[in-house]
Amino acid sequence: MARIIELDPHVADLIAAGEVVERPSSVVKELMENAIDAGAAAMTVEIKNGGMSYIRVTDDGCGIAGEDVKTAFLRHATSKLRSERDLEAIGTLGFRGEALAAIASVSRVELTTRQRGEGEGVSLALEAGAAGERSPAGCPEGTTIIVRDLFFNTPARLKFMKTDRAEGAGVSAAVVSCALGRPDVSVKYIKDGKEERHTPGDGRAESCVYTLFGREFAGGLMKCSSSGDGVETSGFVSTPGAARGNRGHQYFFVNGRCVKSKLLQAALEQAYRNSLFTGRFPACVLYITMGAHLVDVNVHPAKTEVKFLYEKQVFDSVHYAALSALERGEGGAAAVVAGRPRPEADFRPAPQERETAAPYAAARGTPSPPREDQKFFRTVKADEFRKTDAARGGARGAAPGGVAWRASVDEATGAYGRPGEQLGIPAADESGDAELPGMARRAGYRVIGEALNTYIVAEREDALWLIDKHAAHERVHFDRLKAESGVVMSQALLSPVIREYGAQDAALLLENAEMLARLGFEIESFGGNAVAARAIPSDIDVGDAATALEEICEQLRSGGGADTESRRDAALRTVACKAAVKSGRRHDMRELEALAGRVFSGEVRYCPHGRPVAMEISASALDRGFKRK
Repeated sequence: MARIIELDPHVADLIAAGEVVERPSSVVKELMENAIDAGAAAMTVEIKNGGMSYIRVTDDGCGIAGEDVKTAFLRHATSKLRSERDLEAIGTLGFRGEALAAIASVSRVELTTRQRGEGEGVSLALEAGAAGERSPAGCPEGTTIIVRDLFFNTPARLKFMKTDRAEGAGVSAAVVSCALGRPDVSVKYIKDGKEERHTPGDGRAESCVYTLFGREFAGGLMKCSSSGDGVETSGFVSTPGAARGNRGHQYFFVNGRCVKSKLLQAALEQAYRNSLFTGRFPACVLYITMGAHLVDVNVHPAKTEVKFLYEKQVFDSVHYAALSALERGEGGAAAVVAGRPRPEADFRPAPQERETAAPYAAARGTPSPPREDQKFFRTVKADEFRKTDAARGGARGAAPGGVAWRASVDEATGAYGRPGEQLGIPAADESGDAELPGMARRAGYRVIGEALNTYIVAEREDALWLIDKHAAHERVHFDRLKAESGVVMSQALLSPVIREYGAQDAALLLENAEMLARLGFEIESFGGNAVAARAIPSDIDVGDAATALEEICEQLRSGGGADTESRRDAALRTVACKAAVKSGRRHDMRELEALAGRVFSGEVRYCPHGRPVAMEISASALDRGFKRK
């Protein structure tokens, strides 16, 4: 009995469809690309229920001739190629002739089209790839394709679809990518009866960026350009202060095609290597233009990956375009679209820019003096404390365990508190004789000070120790948050923190709002892709809230663990990291001693991410270094 058989044509079509049509966003992408190839100046995309029940794409392109409407739905039928030589220089977004056939094989399709100059259009209906009879139709010039009940005949595929919100977010991302790639095409996007996006189609990339992402994102971009060796790069890159917690806002277009490329990512990020903290990524909207014969787009079924004939020239073009923009440090898309220089308020750094500015300034040769951490407390004299205490009602008392606490005042707000309180670690009394609660003050170690405003320097027995302040304090916070049962304590905000995220990221955050609430975040949709945080964990600053949500979103998108507990731990690590002290800031000696005590007691050994928090340099190693032995 023969073991190798030829598959039924219908089964073969379903398998082939799986390569092109993964979900509703794939359908929208293919139909939009067909509309662009048809010369459309405007198009409308409408979906319902995440695109699973209804997708409509209408364009004002050239239309399809009546005798071609059935042929258009056959596999490998296309108007964009004629011979194998055409594959050497593909200038259209679509070319395989698989999209319409793949879509029709797993849905119910209605086509209405009319060629330019024709007095009458035609319509055609298909179900599971089987075409009915074409009929005359009155319609405007262009093409309208309606896709209903996606995967109705493939239940195995249907069960792997996500929620309507998630699938709708994927469609939104596809619309944004296609619209960004062609600023000269006006794109209207309607979701469940509500208009979500509408680009002007004026050919200006800056107005397209502004319309799709809003003023905040556009205001953090700088114009850039580079040309040479047959490759031109133009567009926008973000300022260091507007960097993101993931690569979700990196858009690369090669000859108008949105692509994913590690080469282009590396070229961009290498330009920022001395400007960003680890874990921060630049945003960009970059248009790379080159001869069609210099790029191979026929390497991926969805046409999202490409190969370059001369990779070094492409790398250099992107790299130097971004680098030159960083060196100039000027011109946001928000200013360009308004047709005037940005007002002074627009140059105020984003909250995270305050931390980014120091290494960036150092990279450009500008000294960055160490700063006192405004979050910590300073010691005050008794009379100064009494004045502050009286003004606030005179409320004070003894600390738990009978230990007297030295009061101190926050330099920024004038509020008094206990030293070490920001560290979450009690400190000794003013005489220095009281023991630190939770650990013994051991005679075996002595804190000498801190180095580079980053490391605690301590002496213990016959060795010198360096302790990473941030890593150790991060562990303290993580252990405390982990030990808390139920919901993490949160702080309500008078003004919510509002941030524009990508469509998929915004949907992911909102889908996990219940888990985030247990972590101290209260979030809600703020229209479009904006998410508003009305409460945040009490341990983190308001300025770190948006970044923390970005990082949590990245963890959720990458899986974040196999179960709810693992996802919660991953999110707690992010909260602990944001709550921990930052490098580059000086701290009170008693706070350093309190943190060092946690390390030397063995309570803190590794940060939540697994990095060691302390390093020992033995006396013998020092002697050898100085050639004393």
